[in-house]
Amino acid sequence: MTYNTSDLLQRALNLEFLSAAEGLFLFEQTSTAELMYVGNAIKQHHVPGNTVTWIIDRNSNTTNVCIANCKFCNFYRRPGHEESYITTIEEYKQKIEETFMFGGEQLLLQGGHHPDLGLDYYCNLFRELKELYPNLKLHALGPPEIAHITKLEKSTHTEVLQALKEAGLDSLPGAGAEILDDRVRRLISKGKCGGQEWLDVMRAAHKLNITTSATMMFGHIETNLERMEHFVALRQVQSEKPADAKGFLAFIPWPFMDEDTILKKIKRARNQCTGDEYVRMIAMSRIMLPNVVNIQASWLTVGKKTAQICLHAGANDFGSIMIEENVVSAAGAAFRFTADGIQNAIREVGFIPQLRNQQYEFRDVPNNIVQQKLDRQKMLVD
Repeated sequence: MTYNTSDLLQRALNLEFLSAAEGLFLFEQTSTAELMYVGNAIKQHHVPGNTVTWIIDRNSNTTNVCIANCKFCNFYRRPGHEESYITTIEEYKQKIEETFMFGGEQLLLQGGHHPDLGLDYYCNLFRELKELYPNLKLHALGPPEIAHITKLEKSTHTEVLQALKEAGLDSLPGAGAEILDDRVRRLISKGKCGGQEWLDVMRAAHKLNITTSATMMFGHIETNLERMEHFVALRQVQSEKPADAKGFLAFIPWPFMDEDTILKKIKRARNQCTGDEYVRMIAMSRIMLPNVVNIQASWLTVGKKTAQICLHAGANDFGSIMIEENVVSAAGAAFRFTADGIQNAIREVGFIPQLRNQQYEFRDVPNNIVQQKLDRQKMLVD
């Protein structure tokens, strides 16, 4: 079917819900400049002004033991593998205190589908971490891990999430979404929950007023239509959230990182996402998700320059400096930022950097970061 581009773009500017087929038409037939213009205009509706947010946190892992066998993951180890581990409390203490030293207040805590780590383990871990560090924010686990724990406990998503919330869970990352189509999921991550269960976990979280984020890993074996259907599914869940819940606070898309992955070897999937395609996907995120306020550019996977362009295409957030990150890096993501570097990158393209927390509330840059910068400058002068 042929659509009228101008009509579709105007409907997008009106914050109307476009169908997956309409989104596909725009993505495949519309110029990058037009998509960027509309993406930026929708961003200005949601987040007016010239501010771009960023966060200081640490992406740590509870364990690398996993039985999901995702074909794009180089991080996991099978149970009993000589390189397998479960992070100890002493290791957490070192990581958390280091994070505080760098000005962070949050641990993005995820891991594998460990067959022996159930609800009690995570509840006890969260309680202990919060007792040791009452001000620590736990942005932890993700729908596939919640689904895995629910299966181990023979429980429900709601019961598991409620227990984790009471133990100290502050927010739920949008991990493990990949592409929310079961044709794709059967081929790349058969051991993970299906697309519908991922969405149902998020529905349950929103009903408990647990804030969440949503993601997409694209550029492997999915079709462009499946990308658009992914947007539509997320948008539907967001539209169902209780009126007093924030639901999906942000959406973060990133391209498949293929280095040494089984998916590359067996399915011959390649990371062929260009900078232009990524910018177009950021703009389409705005167009297809008019009910999600924040869109984050994934500098970790696409690099500084492409991420900077995304700030003119609909993205209003630059993500984290990533004090630690192990999963995506294991598949070839090699970019890094310091607190100074991420702020400078934002300023270079005409925006004002603003430190935030996970709830997208503004924070002052901590004094210890400012002092570290002054100390470094003094050392250079001396």
